[in-house]
Amino acid sequence: MAGTLNANLLLAVPLAPLAGAAVAGLLGTKFFGNVVGRKTVTAATILGVLVAFIISAMTLNAVLDGARFNETIYTWMTVAGMKLEVGFQIDSLSAMMMCVVTFVSLMVHIYTIGYMAEDEGYNRFFSYISLFTFSMLMLVMSNNFLQLFFGWEAVGLVSYLLIGFWYTRPTAIFANMKAFLVNRVGDFGFILGIGLLLAYAGSMNYQEVFAKKEALSALTLPGTDWALLTVACICLFIGAMGKSAQFPLHVWLPDSMEGPTPISALIHAATMVTAGIFMVSRMSPLFELSDTALSFILVIGSITALFMGFLGIIQNDIKRVVAYSTLSQLGYMTVALGSSAYSVAVFHLMTHAFFKALLFLGAGSVIIGMHHDQDIRNMGGLRKYMPITWITSLLGSLALIGTPFFSGFYSKDSIIEAVHETHIWGAGFANFAVLAGVFVTAFYSFRMYFLVFHGKERFGQAHAHGHDDHHAPAAAAAHDDHGHDAHDEHGHDDHDDHAHHGLAPGQKPHESPFVVWFPLVALAIPSVLIGFFTIQPMLHGDFFKDVIFIGENHKAMEILGEEFHGAVAMALHSLTTLPLWLAIAGVASSYYCYMINPRVPAWFFAKFTAVHTLLDNKYYMDKFNQTVFAGGARLLGEGLWNFGDKKLIDGLLVNGSAKLVGWFSSITRLAQTGYIYHYAFVMILGILGFLVYFLPFWHA
Repeated sequence: MAGTLNANLLLAVPLAPLAGAAVAGLLGTKFFGNVVGRKTVTAATILGVLVAFIISAMTLNAVLDGARFNETIYTWMTVAGMKLEVGFQIDSLSAMMMCVVTFVSLMVHIYTIGYMAEDEGYNRFFSYISLFTFSMLMLVMSNNFLQLFFGWEAVGLVSYLLIGFWYTRPTAIFANMKAFLVNRVGDFGFILGIGLLLAYAGSMNYQEVFAKKEALSALTLPGTDWALLTVACICLFIGAMGKSAQFPLHVWLPDSMEGPTPISALIHAATMVTAGIFMVSRMSPLFELSDTALSFILVIGSITALFMGFLGIIQNDIKRVVAYSTLSQLGYMTVALGSSAYSVAVFHLMTHAFFKALLFLGAGSVIIGMHHDQDIRNMGGLRKYMPITWITSLLGSLALIGTPFFSGFYSKDSIIEAVHETHIWGAGFANFAVLAGVFVTAFYSFRMYFLVFHGKERFGQAHAHGHDDHHAPAAAAAHDDHGHDAHDEHGHDDHDDHAHHGLAPGQKPHESPFVVWFPLVALAIPSVLIGFFTIQPMLHGDFFKDVIFIGENHKAMEILGEEFHGAVAMALHSLTTLPLWLAIAGVASSYYCYMINPRVPAWFFAKFTAVHTLLDNKYYMDKFNQTVFAGGARLLGEGLWNFGDKKLIDGLLVNGSAKLVGWFSSITRLAQTGYIYHYAFVMILGILGFLVYFLPFWHA
């Protein structure tokens, strides 16, 4: 396949998972009579994703040999000369994304066999995750805005289904509706940006729009003095703010933990939330022409990277700690985009996909071992009971905090260096945010690690902290795993089930089965190694040549290239740099606070009650949205109902017209006497009036 790419083979990449989703969703559910069983569903969906991964790996290999593909696969319609098409653009960026998406998806599919083993919605879940894989592949492989928007909306739709997978749980329904609505806000900006580019470029094809970028940069938005390209780029980025959970459109992602853990790894670590980062990188020829848009991106990313990290410090739910870590790392990627270091952002996207998926799946393994208790205050000492989960989670945590030679180190440090070298407005705050974020990330990551795997065993206590709420059957199922791990915000049980959750006194945790720990090991390998082997070609080589474009006035990547002397030298040099010592300080502080002197956090929270309250309420963003937007919408709705519906439509138009007809009928029925001579008299008057009216015409 080297040197050439076959359209039919490329088409099989998204269609193979789609076929698996069709088998699971159509033939494996009650709606169609459960034609096939779990084994067939499992085989069909995993085979579909495996085929997609193999072809993606072959495609990446061909792309490294110089192969490219940018063709239309299918023309849907042509309207006034505008073509609406399905097409693929395969280059180093899309090929790398294809491999990341399919590999992580494959690991999640395997993991799901064990995690959802006792869930009645097993087949439905497999259908959803395969359908999500199809949607994400259509997004990253697209060569036009129409297909990009299709994939964009499709991943949003499937995430809605997955977050609300346990649709009988009120908290899950609230979470998926919240995710859906917040993403619609971002998508409104996204479609406005696409519409502006279509209106002034006359095409939806990437390359045709990029070819007109100079002409577009000279235009202003009609009726204003705003640069058209700046407005279009900011609108596109607003779409990325929703999908990639940037402040203030980040509020949906922590609540999305209501879904099963496998989708947390698939959607909220490796794929969907990185769609915005991928999109901005793909649009680099446009964003490079607007420093205003880049500054906007830089500031938003900085706020997200730092302030979302603070929230991770006080979380006690193991999944929510990882969720806020995801928010913070997405902020780092966005900061890199704003610094014109697009390749660094994509590099961190790739490394983050592996170690964050590892951490999410590791959290799920812990939840299985803890009999569905997600509160890290009820854990401790799991290292000796779950050795594989422990070591893989440690490797993922070391990668996350940027430990030298680990994959996260190379991407995260490159972001910090790029921000330091950029001169775009907002770079000063961004530099502070990413440096402070290093300490914060190390602190909350190892707070979770120490509380879960080390110290005193706190499980099996009669008066443990709030447990996870579940509504599945027996607690004594094989592997103690029915996959129900979501809970409400405070860990309260919403359900009237009587199953025990959390380890009973005398019970001990146990390592997860092979289908659960194998994906952990498979993800741990790239989490440790991939950064070391790919930093040179991806950041300082020709990997993204002719794919990512950087303006001559943006020098950050050029300076990084001059200072780079190899992966080993970079790691050794970091021993004398501030980020590493901030990370060490974060780990040491966490160890002291939670292993040696646990009174310190209690003292801090008591001393700084206002700060703790602010963090516990997530900066009051949810309450603000509920009060201003939800409350405002409710008031507007009530006003429209009371005035528009009740008074205007029902009162005036419907009931009013009925009353008018009734009044008119009451008048006209007075003439209906029933006497023939009355009717004859009226007819004579009518004829007389007719003659008088037309008499002038007769004389004429």
